[in-house]
Amino acid sequence: MHTVRFTISRVADNQWHAIENDLVVGRGHATRRLDGRTFLSIDTWRDAVFHRLAAAMVADQPHDQVQYTVVDETDRDLLTNWVLAGFATWRREAEFAVPTGPSRATVRSGPSGVVITTADEAPLRELDRAIRGEVEAAAGWHTMPPEVLPWQGGTRPIDPSQYTIAVRDGRYVGLVRVATMTRRPRIGLVAVLAAEQRHGIGRALLDHVLDGLHGCGFEAATAEVDETNTAALALFEGLGARRTGTTLELIRRPGKAV
Repeated sequence: MHTVRFTISRVADNQWHAIENDLVVGRGHATRRLDGRTFLSIDTWRDAVFHRLAAAMVADQPHDQVQYTVVDETDRDLLTNWVLAGFATWRREAEFAVPTGPSRATVRSGPSGVVITTADEAPLRELDRAIRGEVEAAAGWHTMPPEVLPWQGGTRPIDPSQYTIAVRDGRYVGLVRVATMTRRPRIGLVAVLAAEQRHGIGRALLDHVLDGLHGCGFEAATAEVDETNTAALALFEGLGARRTGTTLELIRRPGKAV
């Protein structure tokens, strides 16, 4: 029997193709996210093609670079292939659908002395900087959503219109960030200063934005929560959020054989 062979070609700085009989039978892509991390992805139905693509992609990365990928936990075949390529589970993230309407038991009174409002850029940056410092000192920035960038000395663009703010005594103490340029609105970040936590501020922020989304005709929003963040998990479950899946973030460290 004649064995058909395929070749691997790097067709761009961040793209690879597996070619068989002049046809593309697999594609690989490396994405450098705004937080500086490089994520690999491979699209093929054939294990042999996957392994060759993975080996070529890893070999073409800087030798000291850490690489990442994201896999749906239920996709066992894909997970196995990435493990064989030298990747290991780094973190687990629960995905939720969060109701906006009557099925959500809202807390109308809110915490005493706290006002939920829109954001101004200068105090928002101050709060952003303070929260980042607390996260870095505790759970670590790798637990944050990918679009929430590490602090860059105040040079990073920030759009106040994407944030809703909690204010106590004239000081910003909490925030929620919602992206609406998607099929479903996405709750990208909920954060409250450590000294202000456990007073219902996070819940009040979410109630406010979810009520607003419901008024705009959205029945649900989406959210992802690191599974080590038990407080955030309890917050969303208390809102009646329905778990829709689990995503695994895998990591490959330098020197790992493929």
